[in-house]
Amino acid sequence: EGLRRTNTGAVLSALRRLGPSTRAELAKHTGLAKATVGVIVADLEASGAVAEEGSRPGVRGRPGRPVSLRGARFVALGLELNVDYVSAVVLDLAGGVVSSSSRPGGTSDDLGDLARTALEDHVGPDSTLVGTTLALPGLVRGDDQTVAWAPNLHVDWTGLADTLGSLVPGRRIAISNDANCAAYAESHHGAARGVAHALYLTGTVGIGAGIVQDGELMRGGAGFAGEVGHMPVGDSSALCGCGRRGCWEASIGLHAMLSAVGMSELDTPLRTAEAVAARAATDADVRAGLERVGRSVGLGIAMLSSVLDPEVVVMGGYFAPLGDLVLEPARRTLDERLASAVQVRPDLRPSTLGILAAALGAAEQAFGPVFSGDLDLGA
Repeated sequence: EGLRRTNTGAVLSALRRLGPSTRAELAKHTGLAKATVGVIVADLEASGAVAEEGSRPGVRGRPGRPVSLRGARFVALGLELNVDYVSAVVLDLAGGVVSSSSRPGGTSDDLGDLARTALEDHVGPDSTLVGTTLALPGLVRGDDQTVAWAPNLHVDWTGLADTLGSLVPGRRIAISNDANCAAYAESHHGAARGVAHALYLTGTVGIGAGIVQDGELMRGGAGFAGEVGHMPVGDSSALCGCGRRGCWEASIGLHAMLSAVGMSELDTPLRTAEAVAARAATDADVRAGLERVGRSVGLGIAMLSSVLDPEVVVMGGYFAPLGDLVLEPARRTLDERLASAVQVRPDLRPSTLGILAAALGAAEQAFGPVFSGDLDLGA
């Protein structure tokens, strides 16, 4: 039974990666016998997970009948609870976004209201919710359940547990770090798609990183890899939300950026950054403040590049609307600080997924047990 689930997961994963494929093509890419693939495809057709498309010529002239994932039958819910906003994404088995929404707020009630709306509107009698993952800005242990440390998130943890339990009674809701989720989304849907080694940096009140190698997250020994916001980089006197001074987050986080440009925060990081970018077009002082932030960004990325050697660094959150206002000084600083000319400067790219990146990645991670074979779609 375990082998059957593993083989089924391999076929589903191949279909997600390759798109419509014949049974012969699936056998080639999975290493399974064509007869085994035929049995698996038949079971998946019966469950509504795949469907045949029109025939096309085979290698030896016989028509092959491609099969493809049917998105609507199985869906996953991804959620994000951050300091000042909540987000929800419903994703289908084929990787299509069924719905996505975000709104200001940062409480368990805000999250619960948004999640219930997403479930009521987009998960009905003709669809099955295979999993739910919640992204949070904090350290989450390897059990995907225990929040070990979240200094910027001030929520009633008991109330949050009650909210999660009421969303899908009797079903386990996984918890994941927001930067990891966003990195996973960018690797599968966004600016790092097709990149073998990528680093994602959040740009909200907190600063975190997600590290992706060949499409999979690198989480470290305890699951805490990527907690870069508290590296001692930047202004050594700046007070961080964790209570210490000199953290990178205290120099490049959203509040630090606003302090540098002398502007106030709006209801979400993206709206705030859009307002700053608009002001920068006519205000030299704002541009100078962003220049200073960009240099601090580049200093930290230089350290990370020397350790991780990423091909691409995706800048998420508030960094994306600011674009080259921050990225150009970051690139210059990065060039100055790389130790050797043989080191290749990573390509700094703004996120293409915006504020929904973490929720999208959370939904994608909720499908993980399906593609690994740990969860049977027929169960």
